[in-house]
Amino acid sequence: MRLKIVQVGEPVLRQVARPLQMSEILRPSTQQLIQDMRETMLDAPGVGLAAPQVGLSLQLAVVEDRAESFRDLSPQQLAERERNPVPFHVLINPVMRSQSSEIRQFFEGCLSLAGFVAIVPRAHRVEVEYLDEHAQPQKILAQGWYARILQHEIGHLHGELYVDRMQSRSLATVDNFTRHWKTKSMAEITRGI
Repeated sequence: MRLKIVQVGEPVLRQVARPLQMSEILRPSTQQLIQDMRETMLDAPGVGLAAPQVGLSLQLAVVEDRAESFRDLSPQQLAERERNPVPFHVLINPVMRSQSSEIRQFFEGCLSLAGFVAIVPRAHRVEVEYLDEHAQPQKILAQGWYARILQHEIGHLHGELYVDRMQSRSLATVDNFTRHWKTKSMAEITRGI
């Protein structure tokens, strides 16, 4: 079932979400929520979705970056963004254990701020520990675009939005981003903003 994605201004987006108890993770209602969130994310379309974005203050997020979502990017653009397919997975009660001091910048959007993007600085590499949908502990070491997705979704679980970190002069509608910046390198973009 496709869920309603709440938009900026909804209080749930600014709350620290509550952790799920082990017993809650395996409940049929939680498993159904995970499937509904995946369907909603793919339908939007997006590469991540956190429970607060569907109005639930829970430390739960889903992530999947399919190759078809970036098929229109050139090999140079993919290399600059370090973007590769990421299989579907579920993050429950995630904790970022470390972040590199190396920062990368690029445009980010959000399903809860429909129609806008902005340049957001993020750590290039992160290490995240979490529970999966089977309540099993997992660890991710990610870099590039995948690290960006993880930081964005985990931010939602702490009441953060990308606008809290963005370079304000870079805020653009998706249409203007597509028209002016989508095919440009970050060096070209920073010269133009």
